[in-house]
Amino acid sequence: MNVQRPVVIAVDQGTSATKAIVMAQDGAILKRVSVGLSQNHPQPGWVEQDAVIVRDSVVNVMAQCVDGLEVTVAAVGLSTQRESAVIWDRRTGMPLGPVLGWQDRRTGRRARELQRQGYGGMVRASTGLPLDPMFSAMKFEYLLNEVDPTRELSRDGHIAVGTMDSWLVYNLTGEHRIEAGNASRTQLLNLDSASWDPKLLKLFNIPAEVLPEVRSSTASTAPLRDIPGMEGVRINAVMGDSHSALYAHGVRRPGQVKVTYGTGSSIMGLSSSGDSERNASNRSLVRTIAWSDSAPIYAFEGNILATGATVLWAAQLLEMDVSHLDSLAQSVPDSQGVNLIPAFAGLGAPWWDDSAEALISGFNLGTSQAHLARAAFESIPLQIEDVLEAAEREGSPKIDAVLVDGGPTANSWLMQMQADISQRRISRSTVPDLSALGVAHMAAVGAGLCADAEIQALESQHTDFLPQSDVDQIQKRRRSWMKAMSKARTTTNHPQSGVPQPLALINDDQLVSSSTSEE
Repeated sequence: MNVQRPVVIAVDQGTSATKAIVMAQDGAILKRVSVGLSQNHPQPGWVEQDAVIVRDSVVNVMAQCVDGLEVTVAAVGLSTQRESAVIWDRRTGMPLGPVLGWQDRRTGRRARELQRQGYGGMVRASTGLPLDPMFSAMKFEYLLNEVDPTRELSRDGHIAVGTMDSWLVYNLTGEHRIEAGNASRTQLLNLDSASWDPKLLKLFNIPAEVLPEVRSSTASTAPLRDIPGMEGVRINAVMGDSHSALYAHGVRRPGQVKVTYGTGSSIMGLSSSGDSERNASNRSLVRTIAWSDSAPIYAFEGNILATGATVLWAAQLLEMDVSHLDSLAQSVPDSQGVNLIPAFAGLGAPWWDDSAEALISGFNLGTSQAHLARAAFESIPLQIEDVLEAAEREGSPKIDAVLVDGGPTANSWLMQMQADISQRRISRSTVPDLSALGVAHMAAVGAGLCADAEIQALESQHTDFLPQSDVDQIQKRRRSWMKAMSKARTTTNHPQSGVPQPLALINDDQLVSSSTSEE
């Protein structure tokens, strides 16, 4: 191999694993590397990771990428889990607490308190996001309360907070910065100005001194430090993992929608609406920055908290592995009326109901393990269709086809079920590691190795799944799902203020082991 052959190394730092690819200038993938990660759950609804272990996993996969390859690293891309929050000491560079994962719900009481005080509309208008524990602001507030309740150390410049991209860039380059798309997930960024909002900093008691500088997705960093074989190399692109997958799918215009399946799921498409959507406070989907180069590109998104995680839970409950659960679910034609609402820590889009409770309904003496397994799998496409329907109701062009990616999409039976329940064409990417691939593409463009038009001209590889089930049966199944969803949410009395109920309710490798995060 030519020593001078330029390559891009792209790292995808996710919830369950840190992955990396080595991409040649012509788009060919020369090498893939992966390191598994674990989570801690010290209390119900709490999700933590070790920031040092995550950092070391990134250094590890980058070193493995260049080991044995006679290439020149011309660019680096970094894709990360998004809303997860990290706090560290600037003087030592060491974390001052655990990573609070994007699924962590410990700030639910704080979110409800702010909602009752009437801040929901203001927060939504500024950030495009509802008051929900998923987003980073209340996580930052919680972590600061733990280590610096008076904020004295923070204002003296001794403490830093950030999302995962901030923590990693800090460790890899020494710079305290955050990419605009990740910043838009913190609930501290004003979408209009793409800068930190003073009103929100005051609301969440976040001193400006602890926050990173907001930079565009393609703003090159300082040179990497202490990575063998990459002396003088810079990070040329940073993106959130779902945003990177959207970019890898080739989405560049409104009307194209992708779904990333993983522990949870992200449904995302570029936004075609203007200020009226940006300032709407009663929408069930969120608005975010997809990526930023010369100017921000906006997107809508629906975040589902538990999809692949639901199947893993069901497998553990029934004391079998996921492949056995899959076979069991396929052994019956339907769930025989059983619904599983996976509100293990509340519900995300389109409900944004932190108080919803997990529920299994419709079972009887004839219900078998197979019916429960089927209900667990069915909860994935049913939740995703709830969000797709909401997207169309809230201004998206009609969604006839859905681009999908993530480990669980390797399950063709699940993808056919998605096509049937959604009555839409499901187009599965046959290229793995899209979150790494998207930021690799952006890094290659940012480093001047190629133009975006050349990236889009690369041949895409997809397998399509078309609806096959009877429409009347699907409508009956969705009515049953919505009835169960209503029961799961009866403890809250009302939907979260300003979030409408979906139209359908108003009108009466293995699946998880290879899954991506989002995240």
